[in-house]
Amino acid sequence: MKNVSELFHTKYPVIQGGMANVATAVLAAAVSNAGGLGLIGAGGYDANWVREEIRKCKALTDKPFGVNIMLMSPHAPEIAKVVVEEGVQIVTTGAGSPGIYMEAWKKAGIVVVPVVPSVALAIRMERQGADAVVAEGTEAGGHIGELTTMALIPQIADAITIPVIAAGGIADQRGVLAAFALGAKGVQIGTVLLATKECPIHENYKQKVVKAKDTDTVVTGRGSGAPVRVLKNKMAVEYLSMSNQGVPLIELEKLTLGSLRRAVFDGDVDRGSFMAGQISGLVKEVKTVKEVLECLFDSVNQYKESLDVM
Repeated sequence: MKNVSELFHTKYPVIQGGMANVATAVLAAAVSNAGGLGLIGAGGYDANWVREEIRKCKALTDKPFGVNIMLMSPHAPEIAKVVVEEGVQIVTTGAGSPGIYMEAWKKAGIVVVPVVPSVALAIRMERQGADAVVAEGTEAGGHIGELTTMALIPQIADAITIPVIAAGGIADQRGVLAAFALGAKGVQIGTVLLATKECPIHENYKQKVVKAKDTDTVVTGRGSGAPVRVLKNKMAVEYLSMSNQGVPLIELEKLTLGSLRRAVFDGDVDRGSFMAGQISGLVKEVKTVKEVLECLFDSVNQYKESLDVM
C-alpha cells in the first residue's frame, strides 16, 4: 500500500477539504505550495468556473493539486469531463458514487479519492477502483454523517486495502497522531484552514472560528436527512427552533437559501451559514497555510518511521 505522500507526490500526507465557496484556486495553491494537496471545491459552480480555477491554480503553483466534485450537482457530468481535459491529477468526490466517471478518469491517469461516511460505501468505492478514501467523521464542518472519527476510521481501515485518509476533528499534531494510530495513512483538514491568511473568506468568518468555544457548533438539517454542522448564530438557532416545531422543510430552506454565500462573501454574522467543525475551539489565531501545516506535521517527524505515513 502506498502512503498518502507518495500517492499525491506531496511533502505532507494531508489534503485540504473541498469546501464549497471557500476552496478556490488561491487556497488550493497555497496548500500545495506549503506541502499538502490543495483542492478546488467545485461545489455548485458550473464547468466553466471550474476550468478557470484550474488554470488559475496552475499559474499559482507547480505542485500537484486536485478538484473536489460534489456529485449531486447538476454540473457534475460536465465538470467530470473538464478535469480530464485540463489534466487534473487528483479528484476527490462527495455526495454520491463516482462510479459512472471512474473509467474515463482512470484512463486519464487521475487518482480518485471519494469521501465516505461508512464502511459499506468505502468497500464499494474500493471495488469501483478508488485509489484511497477520505473517511469523514461527524465532528467535521459542513455536510456530515453520523459516525465519529474515532469510531469510523479503524472500522474502514480494517475493511479495505487502499489508504484511508481521516477527516473530522483534526486541528493539531495530536489529531494527526490519533488518526494515524486509528489506521489512517493521511488526514484531511478544513476548519483549521478557514483561519488562514490565504483563505478567501470574509474576516468575520475567520474571527468566528478563532473566537469559537468547544460547544459553539450545532447541527442543522437532521430532520431533512441532510445534516450540516455550523457555528451557532441567530439563523442556526432560529432554524433549530423552527425544525423542533415541525415547520415544513420548504420554509426551513427559505431561511437558509444563500446563507453560505452570506457567510463567505458578506460576513453576515447573524444570517450566514458559518460551516465549521467541532475543533474550532482549538483554533486560536489566524496563521499562514504554511504555519498550519508545519504545526500539524513537523513535530511528528520523529514518528514517521514507526507510523510509515510521511
